[in-house]
Amino acid sequence: MTDPQQLSPATLGLHGGTDERITGAPFVAGPVFASAFHLPGDQAGVKYQYGRFDNPTWAALEEVIGRLEGGPALTFASGVAATAAVLTPFVRPGDTIVLPDDGYFATRSYAQTYLARWGIEVRLLPTPQMESGDFAGVRLVFVETPSNPSLDVVDIEALAARVHAAGALLAVDNTTATVLSQVPLALGADFSVASDTKAFNGHSDVVFGHVAVRDAELLAGVRQWRTLVGAIPGPMEAWLVHRGLATLDLRLARQTENALAVAELLAQHRAVSLVRYPGLESDPSHTVARRQMRYFGAVVGFELADAATAQRFLADCALLFEATSFGGVHSSAERRVRWGTDKVGEGFIRLSVGVEATADVVAAIAGALDRL
Repeated sequence: MTDPQQLSPATLGLHGGTDERITGAPFVAGPVFASAFHLPGDQAGVKYQYGRFDNPTWAALEEVIGRLEGGPALTFASGVAATAAVLTPFVRPGDTIVLPDDGYFATRSYAQTYLARWGIEVRLLPTPQMESGDFAGVRLVFVETPSNPSLDVVDIEALAARVHAAGALLAVDNTTATVLSQVPLALGADFSVASDTKAFNGHSDVVFGHVAVRDAELLAGVRQWRTLVGAIPGPMEAWLVHRGLATLDLRLARQTENALAVAELLAQHRAVSLVRYPGLESDPSHTVARRQMRYFGAVVGFELADAATAQRFLADCALLFEATSFGGVHSSAERRVRWGTDKVGEGFIRLSVGVEATADVVAAIAGALDRL
């Protein structure tokens, strides 16, 4: 049998966590729906005891995620639950944490609403300033790269060295890239966090998240938080994410090809005043992204003249679904200012490019831009 350690990430994502080859068995076992398990006598050493503690369907997915991440992993009911499981257990009243002021708004909201109330100092920095930040006296640094929605890329290895020199822990939100594009733990991060709702699952049918850790001792705090809070995933959701993982490499390859073609179109179009995409050689994040990421990803940010122009574009482009998530197989877009949570202009659009034929998605977007 092939040594799993010798498999490429794409193949491991397809074959990892599957059952042994037993005659008559499915390639991947179906979801196990159970709140209780047979538990006669002494329960010591028994893995499956109660549905809030563990489940065979989670375990199969966590096993393959752990191999891909390079450290043990736990799954969660959502990306926000996974984020909270990193932000909460490792800080105490009087500690300081550093977060991006331009990343996912729910991360800031959780910290400012709850952690600050419990005596944690929440310090915000723009993502481009993270690498040069002063982390003296800081307990935990949390960064998102590429950031959402501005797509700034942080040199994780350089940031990890700076954070660790200050005696702090580093957590990386890897949602936009996914572990098949960049591996934060291998670059020195202590935690890799992801909302698997997005590209990791990629089919816009599941809300899910995971945390992986470089040091197995950190996993105990994450696991205890999940168990006590009950932020557990459903077995059906875990099974669907495992299904989605099988095609992640194929999807990222097509989405990156499509997104780069779209970004090049946008960069040349007279209706567009700003384009952000790490795959463009002209992008401020390109040099670091090229060194750090295997795929540049599906998300492109661009600016049109104003809110009305952006809404006309969204209404006119038939291939784009107007929706607030990203990373799915269908191309989608939205004007981010409508939520009031991001530091972007009124006409800024976050575009998530799907797996449609490249020529089709480029033609659809070009036509809608031309008609403006």
